Amino acid sequence: MRRRRPSLKPNPNNYNIGRSISMHLPSPSPSPSPSPHQPQTNAMPVPTIPSVPMTRSQILHFFTRSLTAFHSSSHDAFRVLCTAPHHPLAPRLPPAPPGVDTLVVLDSSFNPPTRAHAQMAKSAMESAGPGARLLLLLAVNNADKGGAGPAAGVAPRLGMMEGFARDLARGGGGGGGGGGDDAEIEIDVAVTTGALFHEKARSIAGSGVYNDRRDGRGDVRQVYLCGFDTVIRIFDPRYYRDEPAGTACSCSGASEGEGEGEGVTAMQRALRPFFARAKLRVMMRPDDEWGSAEEQRAWVDGLLGDGGLERVGGDADWAGRIELVEGVEGVVSSSRVREVVRRGGGGDELDGMVGEEVRRWIEEEGLYR
Repeated sequence: MRRRRPSLKPNPNNYNIGRSISMHLPSPSPSPSPSPHQPQTNAMPVPTIPSVPMTRSQILHFFTRSLTAFHSSSHDAFRVLCTAPHHPLAPRLPPAPPGVDTLVVLDSSFNPPTRAHAQMAKSAMESAGPGARLLLLLAVNNADKGGAGPAAGVAPRLGMMEGFARDLARGGGGGGGGGGDDAEIEIDVAVTTGALFHEKARSIAGSGVYNDRRDGRGDVRQVYLCGFDTVIRIFDPRYYRDEPAGTACSCSGASEGEGEGEGVTAMQRALRPFFARAKLRVMMRPDDEWGSAEEQRAWVDGLLGDGGLERVGGDADWAGRIELVEGVEGVVSSSRVREVVRRGGGGDELDGMVGEEVRRWIEEEGLYR
């Protein structure tokens, strides 16, 4: 049977009216059996709950339990918690979903996800073409802010991410890889212990979820979506001072320990394996804090050309792995949404900033008050 290509065009048959999601049951306690998101020796599907209506409290409970199980694991650095939208009663695909050759990763440190983030994801999926899969990834550790907090505090953020995925599918016209009107996508919601991009890429590749060497496939290509402010941090040498030697990579795409030796910078040791398997898609973010589009483009051009990368401790050939794209007009940041909520804004004003499902989470859970 021919597999249909992914698209951001929704299929009404994938949804139950109201709250519905197909989720993976977290283990209540550590088990000696293999993790469902590690390479397995059989092709049995991961057990799932059939797609049924769920209340907001049930969703919060699910994510709280899932995070607790993830934190208690001593071997998992990456775990997919749920996939939306999902066919009713259909089991989730086992590790290494067939046909995936590009993983578009939307790092979900944003709080809350906005319409601008949705535009970033849609644009990237359309650019990636057939074989692309979208991953919303939340780091439980943050390079600037420390841990993401207790499971109960992070659960609403994961709930918004799941709602964001629904908003994205409902409003995702135009295709995400050239599929027809009846094509469909699956959007994974996952967590990782990696705080920095190179740590996240390593945890994904090492998990075996999207690659399966048993059939000769290596790592899928990873495309990380980020804003201008994030790319500044990625090439800030201070984030790489403590990168331990010998841990830059543990899978194909770059040899373990590649780049180590005399004269190799900490940034090179960390990012050489990253750029061997991944690229950055940077969306400009013109505003008062980060400058105009022209100023941002000039900064990136200065970094990528005339020895800029070498001056900060990187490699010149990384320039070919960084794509700069125009931002959308009227971009709304997460901090702006929080500001509007704190001063009592909502309704139509909030609708212009976030999707329907995310707005419901903000209003019904009293977030950011």
